[in-house]
Amino acid sequence: MSTAAIHGGWRARDPHGAVVPPIYATSAYAHPSHESLKALFARRCEGFAYSRSGNPTTAVLEERIALLEGGIGVIAVASGQAATTIALCALLEPGSHVVASNRLYGGTTEFLDDTLADLAVTSTTVDPWDLDGWEAAIRPETRAVLLESIANPGAELVDLPAIAEIAHRYDVPVVVDSTLASPALYRPGDHGADVIVHSATKYLGGHGTTIAGLIVDTGRFDPHRRPERWQRLTTPNRRFGVTFADDYERGCSGLLSYARAKYVTDFGATLPAASAQQILVGIETLDLRMDRISATAKELASRLHERPGVARVNHPAIPGRRDAAIAARDFPRGTSGVFSVDLAGGEDAAAAFCDALELFTIAVNIGDARSLVCHPATTTHSHLTPEQRAACGVTDGTVRISIGLEDLTDLQADLDRALAAVAALEPPRVVPTADRALADVQGKRQAPAGTEHSERSLHIV
Repeated sequence: MSTAAIHGGWRARDPHGAVVPPIYATSAYAHPSHESLKALFARRCEGFAYSRSGNPTTAVLEERIALLEGGIGVIAVASGQAATTIALCALLEPGSHVVASNRLYGGTTEFLDDTLADLAVTSTTVDPWDLDGWEAAIRPETRAVLLESIANPGAELVDLPAIAEIAHRYDVPVVVDSTLASPALYRPGDHGADVIVHSATKYLGGHGTTIAGLIVDTGRFDPHRRPERWQRLTTPNRRFGVTFADDYERGCSGLLSYARAKYVTDFGATLPAASAQQILVGIETLDLRMDRISATAKELASRLHERPGVARVNHPAIPGRRDAAIAARDFPRGTSGVFSVDLAGGEDAAAAFCDALELFTIAVNIGDARSLVCHPATTTHSHLTPEQRAACGVTDGTVRISIGLEDLTDLQADLDRALAAVAALEPPRVVPTADRALADVQGKRQAPAGTEHSERSLHIV
């Protein structure tokens, strides 16, 4: 892992012998002849024509991720959201159906419910631990199963081999968002995934500087098994004049060739060369960072467990978690640095907790070298329905924590400071209606007309 993370895709092969992959800051590429450029557009040869479709720096990143994930091909795109969008669009068409975990990043849930619905694609969400539910949700028109290897924000793990076995029984490809795990901790392709997506913005980049996304074809998906289902891949494409599934015969990904030619180009979801180089530099230390971050997160989650004011800690190391066996079986190096805590005092407690922190930064990102916190109910999951938030394990008192590389003792002291602020909150007072009315008069507030209260009714203030 460490060797591939440093050397994968690059052997100082540019004319100047650059040790670190250089940034190829160019929009277009010169060709020696008319015939050379014509052959490239006809897909008779490999190369670069215009950086919207590919760039030498980005190509190094794609090759490196293919090595780390054990895939047959990778596309680097402009963001993690673009990776999910393009991966699903390449598999879906109007009338298709997706079965998805109900524990997904809020932006992914919104994409399923809103944008895909606009494109006449339906979706069904299930509890990732309900194996019967996964099978019951699959329909003849189902074209993808979607889940996260480690859920955001509750850090729930899933039995991917069991889910993949169910999906593959119906020839449905499994798409796994493995952003929180990264290939340093978990390779979904080894457990049954057909397609992997990453927000490389997070742990792969590791320093909060760059937005990027990745799509990996693990080599398990074969459209030839159901050619009538995947006609856009298995028949000659009207627009491009090729049959994309033929790429599998030479060990390449026809799915990704199609996705790059159509969706990356049409959506313009291009990853800039400078961004690709930033992610490459981050990957060089991925192995070391994930060990440190996972160990620190596990220790802090354990210390927060049963602390006053903490209703629950959502981390696989907490006693009683139903995914403890999965953690032991599939995540021997740890379960990453993201987990959440549910504070007993709701949003007021969450606000006091976040505002008291001095070392942690309040920000809607994860996977940074810096430790971060946010309140999902009012940020990342704020556009979901109450029922969807509940399914994700997000309450008004939930705080998402992303552990960075700071000293454990310093992080613990900061969390202690935040819990002290929660403890200092004045608890709600239960007062009789008459006292409330008196307070309204003294505060010059007029009760709404027609409002009546029993003498025994109570108000929470």
